[in-house]
Amino acid sequence: MLLREHIQAIEREDPAAKSSLEVLLCYPGLHAVLIHRISHWLYGRRLYLAARFVSQIGRFLTGIEIHPGAKIGQRLFIDHGFGVVIGETAEVGDDVLLYQGVTLGGTGGARGKRHPTLGDRVVVGTGAAVLGDIRLGDDVKVGAGAVVVHSVPDGATVVGIPGRVVKTRSEAMGILEHGRIAACAESDASDIEQVNDRIRELEATLRLLLEDRVGQARG
Repeated sequence: MLLREHIQAIEREDPAAKSSLEVLLCYPGLHAVLIHRISHWLYGRRLYLAARFVSQIGRFLTGIEIHPGAKIGQRLFIDHGFGVVIGETAEVGDDVLLYQGVTLGGTGGARGKRHPTLGDRVVVGTGAAVLGDIRLGDDVKVGAGAVVVHSVPDGATVVGIPGRVVKTRSEAMGILEHGRIAACAESDASDIEQVNDRIRELEATLRLLLEDRVGQARG
């Protein structure tokens, strides 16, 4: 039943999926999660070498690396998935969507909890990195290429390097509207550039005034 639910969730999320059989046979993201279930079971019984060996088979077959210690919720959809990395102490909630190139990574060499926790229905865009022992709340959306190093509240949308919140729950977007998220980032960048231009104008004006005062003093 859980496998059927997982396949149905992928069919709902991906308009390219034409049938349940296609998802079962041709979706490496699904294969990676199924292999992880085996490696995680072995890891929980302290069969660490066997767990890592199984996880490496999964990496070789799918291009997706999920450490056997990671805790993965139900119906995780890794879309395309090549280059996705999920670290040992990462925790992923239910109905999460990860695009290709996503990293749920650690920072430094500390032991213990050092990877992120993702709530339910989180969406992480292509090439984004979520790093360290932080939490992304339920329904959070992370824009493509973002680097998130601080916890994010429920329902927020995060973009940029370092990641910053550009939308809150009350301003929620769709599943992952890449165009609108990119527009938010470009708008913020444009505003910052306008401020920088104004600062440069003021600095130039101040220099002229100072030069004028110096000239008057000398005269």
